[in-house]
Amino acid sequence: MKVVVVGAGVVGAACAFHAASAGMDVTVADRGPIGAGTTSRGEGNVLLSDKEPGPELDLARLSRTLWDEAGEELGPDSFEFETKGGLVVAGTTKGLAALHEFAARQAAAGVRTDPVAHPRDIEPHLAAELPGGVHYPQDAQVQPVLAAVALLRAAVRRGARLHTGEVTAAVTGRDGRVTGVRTAAGDTLPADAVVNAAGTWGGEVGRRLGAPVEVLPRRGFVLVTEPLPPVIRHKVYSADYVANVASSDAGLETSCVVEGTRGGTILIGASRERVGFDTAMNTAVVTRLAAQACRLFPFLRDVHLLRVYRGFRPYCPDHLPVVGPDPRVPGVVHACGHEGAGIGLAPATGALVTAHLLGHPWRGADPAAHAGLLPDRFLAPGGARE
Repeated sequence: MKVVVVGAGVVGAACAFHAASAGMDVTVADRGPIGAGTTSRGEGNVLLSDKEPGPELDLARLSRTLWDEAGEELGPDSFEFETKGGLVVAGTTKGLAALHEFAARQAAAGVRTDPVAHPRDIEPHLAAELPGGVHYPQDAQVQPVLAAVALLRAAVRRGARLHTGEVTAAVTGRDGRVTGVRTAAGDTLPADAVVNAAGTWGGEVGRRLGAPVEVLPRRGFVLVTEPLPPVIRHKVYSADYVANVASSDAGLETSCVVEGTRGGTILIGASRERVGFDTAMNTAVVTRLAAQACRLFPFLRDVHLLRVYRGFRPYCPDHLPVVGPDPRVPGVVHACGHEGAGIGLAPATGALVTAHLLGHPWRGADPAAHAGLLPDRFLAPGGARE
């Protein structure tokens, strides 16, 4: 089977890796360098801690296993894979009760959760007044662009090819099935299937393929401090982060996420706002995130901010990714709309896409078990948009 994957970010790289591993003839097409789009604007989160029981958590649990396997196969240092664990802290006793209820539901779904009465026991530099939290030992972190590069290199070793060029349209046969894609340079790449892994631009790529999906941008900022000695041991965030991830509000939302990196810098996020594809700097967001981080870790008041980067998180209206074949155009398979979880969910998304292409389970991904992610959930009977 010839497969064209549109998008060389971490999700597209994972799709190429698994499809090539299954023996498919894979071409990855992107208009720019590897990981230069949505992937380069991420923090590298591999989280179970922020997901409600349901379709996304099911995919995340599989992905967590597959990240471990990728580390064993590719070498964890090749993409800075760190199984550091996460710590979610509450700011009030009421918030702590809600966090414990949330963690109990996750534990019932198979997530490891450990209540923490004194957060400073495992993060000594936290603010003293925090009433408690929950430790999630399965949370991890990767360096996003390195992860995309490592997966694509492995795919190329299995025979995959890279093509630099913007995909402009699908080529279809008389029966409406995809036979390839056209690029802006006039090239035609033959394909039996096309995977839409274009991240924030998945909606536009879907439209070009004749199978539009409602993938929308949500702008986010991340702050980067000067390099420091190791002072933050886990991925630490406030309990309101979960509510903000699931919110559909168009306005600005910020909830503090703080973590160290292997290079010594500290990353501070996360903001979300629906402003279309506006990339403008917003100093008010930076100020708010910095203030929240300093309330969690008071020592940060004396640390210099090195830079700020921003980008878009691709989300669908129901906050679930779209993964699976599109009934309107046979041969089109979507793998986009992951919002801020694309890096963490990439390996399982790649395995699930490959399972759909094969017609049977692959590397633990069973299409029947992930039917809640199919694009037909947005379509009326007969395949029309509702």
